[in-house]
This record gives sequence, C-alpha cells and structure tokens, in this order.
Amino acid sequence: MRFLLGVLFTVLVAIVGVFAVVSSGLVNVGADQAHNPMMYSFLETARNRSIENASQDIIVPDLTRVDMISSGGADYQDMCAGCHLSPGIEKTDLSEYLYPKPPNFTKTEVVARFSTEAGAQQNFWAIKHGIMASGMPAWGATHDDDRMWAMVAFIRSLPELDESQYTMLTTRFDSDIMDLSMGSGSGSGMGSGMMDMSDDGSGMQH
Repeated sequence: MRFLLGVLFTVLVAIVGVFAVVSSGLVNVGADQAHNPMMYSFLETARNRSIENASQDIIVPDLTRVDMISSGGADYQDMCAGCHLSPGIEKTDLSEYLYPKPPNFTKTEVVARFSTEAGAQQNFWAIKHGIMASGMPAWGATHDDDRMWAMVAFIRSLPELDESQYTMLTTRFDSDIMDLSMGSGSGSGMGSGMMDMSDDGSGMQH
C-alpha cells in the first residue's frame, strides 16, 4: 500500500512540476531552437507510430501509371516544392528554416521509404491530413483523393528526374493555351504535339 501511494505521489509531483514549467513561460517554442535529443526522439516516434496506425487500411492504387505520375507534377510544384525542393534547388527559405526541417524529396534515400505499400499509405495519409505543429498542411480539405495519390506517384519518381524533365512534368497548361494550340489547324507544332500526346494516353493531365 505504501509503495502504491509513493508511486501516485511521484506521478502527482511530476504532473504539477510539468504544469509549473509550462505555465512559467520558460519553454522556448522558437523554430530556431532545436528540441533536446530525448524530446525529439519522443515526438518523432509518436508521429511515426501515429501515421503507421492511421494509414494501415488505406487501399493503394497503381502508382506506376505514367498518367498518374505526370498529373501529380503541377500540384507538387505548387504545393510541395517550396518545402520539399525540386531538382537543381538545394534549399529555400521554407526548407531551410522550418523546424522540424521538411524531408528533401529529391533524395533517393529519403523517397525510398515510399516505395513499399505501407510507405505509400503513410505518404498519402500525411498529404491528406497534414501533421500537427510541423508546417505540413492537410491538403485533403481542398483536394480529392485522386489528386493526392497523383502527388504520391510523382514524389516516388522525383529523385530520377533532372531539371528539364521536372519542368516538363510540372508545367500547368491553362485552358486558353490548350485551346490556342489545339485549334491552330496547322497539324504541326504544339497543337499537333499536344493532340498526339492525348491520343496515346500519355499526355499530362493537370
């Protein structure tokens, strides 16, 4: 009985101590101040286990389809590249000064974890739901699942792209440009090229 009371008293003191420290305002929450290694490991483990648990029942589509990979490029450029970078871009203000630092998706070793089904599930879940206190938005509020899966497919192929390939796959063609190019009537040039790409099913669908 004394042992149990001792444990409860210790827990109570610990809770009061944590509350007192938090209430004092002494905890530094600046993004230019790193967590101590123990706290960082605790938070990283909590994040990883949470995403693994929440994403395990997600059904993964065929992420190797060329049309899916190409259609995710423009959204990646608009929403992800500022933090997760692109070929030829080694850092941005966001990628350098967010804490924790966003993973660099141009690196093969970073993206390799998304090559498995579980990795793809986790990547999709993070894109859809975001991650608290990390700077990662919940894109599911404004994007449907197909668009987010296309981003997953594109991210998996990103380390293999050079700068010119990346530019080609991430260029977003608006309707006016498409109408002009396809309505030229010349049967050659951009209009012909775009029609050929759509005819064989390999064109960019943004």
